[in-house]
Order: sequence, then C-alpha cells, then structure tokens
Amino acid sequence: MADNKPMAAIGYYEMALPFQAVGVRSVILTPETRNKFCDTLEQLAREDYAVVFIQEDLFVEFTSKVEEVNDQYQTSVLPVPSPSGATGAGLASIRGSVEKAVGMDIFAER
Repeated sequence: MADNKPMAAIGYYEMALPFQAVGVRSVILTPETRNKFCDTLEQLAREDYAVVFIQEDLFVEFTSKVEEVNDQYQTSVLPVPSPSGATGAGLASIRGSVEKAVGMDIFAER
C-alpha cells in the first residue's frame, strides 16, 4: 500500500490558490510575509509533506534553503512557474537532479 503523504504549494495568491482546488495545501505569501518562506518550508518538511511546490522566483531567491531541505528531509521541493511566466529555473532544477541521479545529462541536445 502506498503512503498517502500530503502535498503543499507555497507562493503568491495567483500561483498557490489553484492548488487548493485539487486538495493541495496552499500557503499564500505576500511581499510582506515572504521572509517567512524558510520557516514555512522547513515546517512542511518536518511535517513529512511528500512534495512542496514553490513559486519559481522564491525557488531562485531561497535556493540554499531549498537544497538544505532536499538534503535533510524526504520532501521533494519542486519549482512551479509564477503567473508572470517561467524563468527556466524549474527545468534547470529537474535537469540537475536527473543528471545527479543518472550520472549524465540525458536532456542534452546532440
């Protein structure tokens, strides 16, 4: 039987709210509360969330905290483009993770 661990999304209203519609816990930040991002991410990891989706600009700004959580907990932290569009950080993160796991860049164009 598979574990049914919860999922969460952290970001601004436009990015995080739609996740609620599919049963994902939404943590909505504002520019005034973005300084609570690190504490929120760590709390979700301690609570054994399987996946935490985070807004791409937060992923970029708090990369060291994301890497720390990915290393210390079984929680997977995944970037999601913001409503203003993708920056490429999400794809770069996935590419790096796959390269680390496989030992080569399988997405490289030949």
